Amino acid sequence: MKQLTKAEEDIMQILWQLKKANVKAIIKELPEPKPAYNTVSTIVRILESKGFVDYEKEGKGHVYFPVVPKQEYSNQSLNKLVDNYFQGSFKSMVSFFVKKNDISLNELESVLKEINKKEE
Repeated sequence: MKQLTKAEEDIMQILWQLKKANVKAIIKELPEPKPAYNTVSTIVRILESKGFVDYEKEGKGHVYFPVVPKQEYSNQSLNKLVDNYFQGSFKSMVSFFVKKNDISLNELESVLKEINKKEE
């Protein structure tokens, strides 16, 4: 699966949230200052060429929808992060976040509970 740029990921977040949207609806969800219509349209077409979105014809325009589920992209991105920055070690990644972000004991216990649920 290809990586997304920040702009592409921003558009995908909106499409994952809305499920289906035309370019105007996507722009409406973007923060100020709003990008130009042509800019967003170009990004959506790039996402289509990368296989992340598809479209349905609606009148003279298109309604776009995600083809790649958010969870699938999230898993791939997290695995790439762990591989590239933590030598493939989830333990190293968690340790890093505990040291750098002052994760509380309660948050760490919550993570451990989730891990234990998966093992059952």
